[in-house]
Amino acid sequence: MNTTIYVSRDSAAMAVGANRVAQKIAALAQLNNIEISLVRNGSRGLFWLEPLVEISTPQGRVAFGPVTPESVASIFEQGLGQAISHPLYLGLTEEIPFLKNQERLTFARMGITDPLSLSDYEEHAGYEGLRRALTLSGTQIIQEVLDSGLRGRGGAAFPAGIKWKTVANTASHQRYIVCNADEGDSGTFSDRMTMEGDPFMLIEGMTIAGIATGATQGYIYVRSEYPHAIATLTTAIQIAESAGLLGRNILGTEHGFSLQVRKAAGSYVCGEETAMLESIEGRRGIVRAKPPLPAVQGLFNQPTVINNVITLASVPIILSKGAAFYKGYGVGRSLGTLPFQLAGNIKQGGLVEKAFGLTLRDLVFNFGGGARSGRPIKAIQVGGPLGTYIPESQWDVPLDYEAYLSMGGTLGHGGIVVHDETADMSKLARYAMEFCALESCGKCTPCRIGSTRGVEVLDKISENQNREQQVVLLRDLCNTMTYGSLCAMGAMTPNPVLSALNHFPKDFGLV
Repeated sequence: MNTTIYVSRDSAAMAVGANRVAQKIAALAQLNNIEISLVRNGSRGLFWLEPLVEISTPQGRVAFGPVTPESVASIFEQGLGQAISHPLYLGLTEEIPFLKNQERLTFARMGITDPLSLSDYEEHAGYEGLRRALTLSGTQIIQEVLDSGLRGRGGAAFPAGIKWKTVANTASHQRYIVCNADEGDSGTFSDRMTMEGDPFMLIEGMTIAGIATGATQGYIYVRSEYPHAIATLTTAIQIAESAGLLGRNILGTEHGFSLQVRKAAGSYVCGEETAMLESIEGRRGIVRAKPPLPAVQGLFNQPTVINNVITLASVPIILSKGAAFYKGYGVGRSLGTLPFQLAGNIKQGGLVEKAFGLTLRDLVFNFGGGARSGRPIKAIQVGGPLGTYIPESQWDVPLDYEAYLSMGGTLGHGGIVVHDETADMSKLARYAMEFCALESCGKCTPCRIGSTRGVEVLDKISENQNREQQVVLLRDLCNTMTYGSLCAMGAMTPNPVLSALNHFPKDFGLV
């Protein structure tokens, strides 16, 4: 009897030896004349258990992890899926609490299918959204997205449907769909996981966006540090084109949409939408002044939808199951789910897709298991390197856009980075300013010069050079950066600095 064995091809899994584990499995199967089908699936997002090996059984897929090449032989000796006494045996994959307690909408197929198998994708509800979209008018598709409450998952949380409607209503001979996949925030990896583990979902979402707005060309701007994502997307686009799901006359209709992958320029600021457009057009990634907005005058001066990976990847399920289904998750104006990414000093790092409204305490302790060091957690940064540091007094605030905005925070891309009691918040604040100084495009003075002066002021505070006066100067400088910077790079740099200063004054020698 043929046994199907799954080993992740995700970059995080390969970084800890998944390829070597897969090779060992194939070699032992051949040596022992055991018939297997080895599937290189996407990751389930349980990164502390990678390399995770799953084996199909009549009861379902059972998991082992973290598996090393040396431990493969003993799993074979105990009968593969019957090796329930093996020390790495985790039971049925779907029953692992970290996974079972999630609400996976966007990541429903992640880790289940072969990323480059179109038949796998379609067997798991793939392209149902596109097929429905082809029966609707552009206006009806946009209304469905508006009704779902879907907001941009890249940071600003702007309603996706409004952006699409603006592009559709702007007169032009050419419109574009651009996916911002320049995932540069520390502690974030949901975009990469999607591109490597379920690329057709992103392709389908972008195709639907093209049909809705009348755009016939799309670009996926992928950060240069993601070679596996670039390779997987490129192959998936070719497969979709061959199947009539991309290109002219999609599925025999009058609609056409083409996609290209563009390799990013290796600059953090190119994650800002207008700097990204400059980079795609072949120029240095420098922020553009707004207005005009990209939705009116964007790529090559034409109306352009710009959304990030998770925003566009959320579209297929909205079209296939309807807006009412999607908005049934979440709270207030934060509807649907967000893939939270747990990183830093955490015991169980990985991806957790949950409806908006859970708390940071629930996420970090019930899913993440607390600090990996075993020490008390001191601060949790939410929203990337320019997100605020959240003290314990705010860990029970619901994770939704408005609640975090009201306390000066941001959910951003859903990145969660944990720091234990040994963290020096003054050094982390300095890092934020130094990061901005290094990554600034240099176009505006508050960001370019302000970040450099910020590093100097923080150094003087740590050295107790007129500390009280320097703190006043730092706050004034942060105010100038917040309200005077051309884009979010300079405007958000004060967030980690001021949150560290306000919540952890002892680390700055102020108490």
